[in-house]
Amino acid sequence: MTKRIHFASPLIFTAFIAASAMVDVAHAGAREEGRLLTATEVLEEVQAMPDQRIPDALLSRAYGIAVIPDVTKVAFIFGGRHGNGVLVVRDKLNSPWSNPTFVGLTGGSWGFQAGAQSSDIILVFTTKTGIEGIAGGKLALGADASVAAGPVGRQGSAATDMGFNAEIYSYSRTRGLFAGIALDGSHVSIDRKANAALYGKRGVTATEIFSGQSPAAPATAQRFLERLAQATHTAVRGSPAPQADMPAAAPAQAATSAAPSAEPPRTYPLEQQK
Repeated sequence: MTKRIHFASPLIFTAFIAASAMVDVAHAGAREEGRLLTATEVLEEVQAMPDQRIPDALLSRAYGIAVIPDVTKVAFIFGGRHGNGVLVVRDKLNSPWSNPTFVGLTGGSWGFQAGAQSSDIILVFTTKTGIEGIAGGKLALGADASVAAGPVGRQGSAATDMGFNAEIYSYSRTRGLFAGIALDGSHVSIDRKANAALYGKRGVTATEIFSGQSPAAPATAQRFLERLAQATHTAVRGSPAPQADMPAAAPAQAATSAAPSAEPPRTYPLEQQK
């Protein structure tokens, strides 16, 4: 009898560990879906402000948009900021947006400063280079890609930089005020752990997510994509995981009519394969 108890104990312990891991994954997935919901709310609220919203002229040039809610900045002489959000991309300006991948924003500063605040950050990428430059999963704003404070509302039509020459335009919302912000020295990095939790696949890469080769995203991701499509006046992707460069709108006869061979799906070298 004693031998049976000793034999069963490791099995019980193993089952307990496995059950705990499943619970952790479930909680992690719920946490990431919460981030998506918060990002959706930020996008809705910002675009509902006529005088402070991101200009349509800039959004129409966007190859990537990152929404990073609740970025916390704490400073006392030396300061730092950190937050987590989502990034979506598209290969063509009339294409649907890709499924979202999670990213983190970190940065530091120094000088005469003290205090703490929380802000919602939005980054608008106006070139493919700005997106593809996240080599190894990290992009240094101002070093790897030029970054500028973005114009808002009516200011967009009178902006001195009418050509939108910067690769990335950055915005911050703090206590209802939405305006461009300088983020030189900050880093944007791929949050692999959060992506694995949301898509239920260990080791899923940003490239797989952007190119439509990852598992289907949850409904919360679709809601975010719908709000973004509305803000950028583009079509919503029609399937859970289409290719990243799928046309925004195709004729009904496209499936049956003969057409030239399509351009192969574009991949985004966002992280080094191991």
